[in-house]
Formats: sequence, C-alpha cells, structure tokens
Amino acid sequence: MSESPVPAVTYFDPQPAPEELPGRLANPFAPGPPHPLARRAAEALQARLRGGDLAPGLRLEDLDEPGRGKMFGVLAVEAPDGRIGYLCGFSGMLDGRWHIEGFAPPLFDVAVRDAFWPAGEAELRALDSVHAELVHGAEPVALRARLAELTARHEAAAAQLQERHEANRRRRHGERQRLAEGVGEEERQAALHALGQESRADAAERRRLEAVHQEEREVLASALRALDARRAGLEQHRAERSRQLWQQMAYTYVIPNARGETQPLGALFAPEPPPGGAGDCAAPKLLAQAYRHHLKPLALAEFWWGAPPLTGERHAGLYYPACRSKCGEVLPYMLQGLLAEPAPPPEEAPGKDEALRIVYEDPWLLVVDKPYGLLSVPGRHSPQRDSVLVRLRQRTPEGPEPFIVHPLESDCSGLLLAAKDADTHVALQRQFARKEASKWYAACLEGLVPADHGSVELPLRANPEDRPRHIVDPVRGKRALTEWRAVRREGPRTWVALLPLTGLPHQLRVHAAHPLGLGAPIAGDQLYGGSPGPRLLLHAEVLTVIHPHTGERLHLECPAPF
Repeated sequence: MSESPVPAVTYFDPQPAPEELPGRLANPFAPGPPHPLARRAAEALQARLRGGDLAPGLRLEDLDEPGRGKMFGVLAVEAPDGRIGYLCGFSGMLDGRWHIEGFAPPLFDVAVRDAFWPAGEAELRALDSVHAELVHGAEPVALRARLAELTARHEAAAAQLQERHEANRRRRHGERQRLAEGVGEEERQAALHALGQESRADAAERRRLEAVHQEEREVLASALRALDARRAGLEQHRAERSRQLWQQMAYTYVIPNARGETQPLGALFAPEPPPGGAGDCAAPKLLAQAYRHHLKPLALAEFWWGAPPLTGERHAGLYYPACRSKCGEVLPYMLQGLLAEPAPPPEEAPGKDEALRIVYEDPWLLVVDKPYGLLSVPGRHSPQRDSVLVRLRQRTPEGPEPFIVHPLESDCSGLLLAAKDADTHVALQRQFARKEASKWYAACLEGLVPADHGSVELPLRANPEDRPRHIVDPVRGKRALTEWRAVRREGPRTWVALLPLTGLPHQLRVHAAHPLGLGAPIAGDQLYGGSPGPRLLLHAEVLTVIHPHTGERLHLECPAPF
C-alpha cells in the first residue's frame, strides 16, 4: 500500500494481478465476507484508523466512547488508466463534520442545504422550547401541584365525611334493630321513616360535597386540558414542519447511477418521504464518488470501528452488509448500468394484508390486536403510510380524529389502545403517566435468565449516528425502568413477562439484551444481538385501564402467538 496521505483514490502497491479482480460487484445486501480485494483495502483503512493519522485535527477518540462507534466503508475501483485503488467513506458525520479530506463527501448539495436547513433547525428548536415550557414550565407545574394539593384535600374531606356517615349508618342500623321489638307499629313506621330521611340526607350531603369538589377541580383540570390541547397542537405542527423540512432536504441529495443518470433522494422513495439517515451511509457515498471521478466499482466492504453498541451486536473490525431500511431503495438504483449481482427484491411488510382485529370497542375507545410488522402510527415524514392509525381513520372517515394512546413498535404485536376523542386520549395518557394503567408484554429471550423476577433500570437515548438503535447512556440517557418475571424455561430460552414503567423507544429490547439488564436478547431481535428469525418474539399481552367515562376497570388479554 502507498504510505502517502489519502487522496481521492489510494492505489494499491503492488497492483493486484488480473485474476485477483472480481468479475462483478457483489450484492451489497448479501451477508458474508467481502471480496479479498475489498478486505485488503479495509485492512489498510483500519490500520490508519488504529494509528489515528487520517486527517489533520481529526478527533477519533470519541469513537471509543460507549455507543459512539461508526460504520466505515471502502470501495475498490478501477481508474480509467487501468490502475486499481480504493475509496474510503464513513456513515453520517465524523467528528461532527460531513467533509473529511480523503473520504467520500455527502450526497446533498451543501449550498442548497445551507440556504434553508439552519433556519429550519432553529425553527424546530424554538418549537421544542415552547413544547418544553408547556410540559415542564412554571404554569403547568404549578397547575399540577395545585390540582394534586386540591385533590388531596378533597380526599381527606371525603374520608372524614365517609367516616361520619359510616358512624351514622351503624347508629341507624342499631336503631332499626331496636325498633323490631317492643314498639308499636305506628311509632315504628314513623321512626323508620325518620331514619330513612337521615340516610337520604347523608347521601345528598355526599353528592353535594362531590359536586363542589368536582367544580373546584374542574377549574384547574380545564386549564390543564387547555395546555394539553396546545401541546398536542404544537406536537402536530412540529411533526408536520419536520416532515416538510426533511422532504425538502431529501430533494437536495443527488443520487447517481452507473448510466450517468441522477435522481433526487426524495424521488426514489416517493410518494413516501425517505427514512431518516437515508443517503448518509458509507456505500452510497462511495459509489457516488466513484461515478463522479469515472472510476469503475469493483468490490465493496463496510465495517464497524470503535466501541460496540452497549447491546453488543456490532464489533470493531467486523464486516456488515448494507442496511435495507435506509439503502433498500438507494443502492439498487445506484447499481443500474453496472455489472453487479442483482439487488434483492423489496420485502413486503408483514401484517400489510392482515385485517385489524377489534378486541374491545365502545363510544369512547377501542383496543385492537395489532399484527406484527404493521406500524402503529405512520410517522411524521409519511402521514399516509399504512398503519393502525391510518386504518382507523379509514374506518370512520367522517368521524373525529382517533388517537393512539400507547403505540407499539412495528416489530411488536398485541394489544393497542386507541381513543376516539381528545378528552379520552388525555385521560388515558394520564393513567399511564401515573402508573394507574399498565400493559404487560410477553417475550421469548435467547438465553437462560437465572432469577425469577426483578427490575431493570438503565437510562436510554437514541444513537443519532446509528439509527434506529438506542443505547444505554448513564449521563445523557432518559430514565427507563422495566419490571419482569420469568414465566417458563425451555432449552436455551426463557419466556418472560415484561412491564415497562417508563415508555421509551426500544426500552424492552435494550433492557432484555444489555449485559446489565437480563443479558438475553429477545428472539428474532437482530438489531440487539438476537439470532435471525421470522419475527421479533415480543407481544403486548395484557392491558389494564380504568375507563375514563364509566369508571369500569377494563382488563383485556390477548395471548402471545409464540
């Protein structure tokens, strides 16, 4: 290999023999070891990463921090003069920068992006500040504190009244027993009538007190509902604005192919917006750089470098195929016109054609058995994407907007609660926030968990450089708490019941897989170290809520299909 600083192309020294060249580019989605030529380039890049001499002023220390590792890639190429070399690339940003000398640049037009993206980010940050004020600001905090204090006073007053009424009831009971003997009928009837009047007076007093309490609480509750409505409206506005910005951003990405054609990233995913991070992986950057310099792609390799995710499913120096979620539409287009193994056909989403099964329904709420593979909500970038929410809208197109109260991940099946109006939605959300409602999940874990029950508390946050993974972060992570109990053990697997007491994305999956959690990934969870399987063995099995309008305790069960 050449020891000179990395230019656009680093040429192999010595040059490979003709028989060492691949006949065609391998399928980038195929698992398995890379071609030896790509491995040779990858090992050269890894040596430079190990030595820390990639570019002046570039900090690589962050890659060794927990959860901060990154995917790198190399593409072996043939130059117009016949020489064989390779290009280097990385996913997303490196050391907070899109552009690093010697690495393939991003695919978006920087000038066009800078014309609107900074202002858009500032707008979203401003909306976040307003949202934080509506949730944690002085006004909502004071209102919640006053409502809690008022509720406590009301409960104390109601308890005192109940104690007095209970004493009255016992006294009346004794009087009625005394009247059963030695008293004339006329006198007994008059006394019984008087006792009945006292009982009705107690009931009327209780109703008056409840009415007064309800009226007093309603003043504060109404103010909180108004804040909730503003918050919900702001969240909807922010989601729509974020979707618009990302859609606009997607059309600044220029995606080329080997025929010399180009398409904006947004057009490749149309009519849906691209998933977040699409176009930022190493492979698309490398292919675009090759086409830009009239280089023929020969062999591709992508590998992980730095600290593994705390869930342990990626390791430094190991090779991984291109991701289907972000590159499934991008790479097949980029390979058009190139001698390459055919790209795999798009996968149909599980649950797409499976009808929603209604488990419970009344005028205010409903519960469905969500099939595996179906989204709960369409996502802010694709508001009409097939999902439970979109299907519920189609069910009653002229009715009020439904609300998903407790969304399930696409890969999770089971009980999903929806509200038919905003007030019911807010009331049910508060039940989950106050731990008055619960949802137990069934999961099959790959490994034997020795204990019979316990809890896992590990703070979590999203990994913006490796979406959609979430990582354990004791410093910047949000509190995440899960209770669990073992149900049965068969062979090398443990079936467990999981109760999330907080509701963070991927909480159950990370808490199961992490060595400081249960230390056993959920079966089928390849994202966090589970072995491949037909599906993720995670199912929302038991739902318990208090009906906001009837006061009835709803306890619904939907046994896991595994």
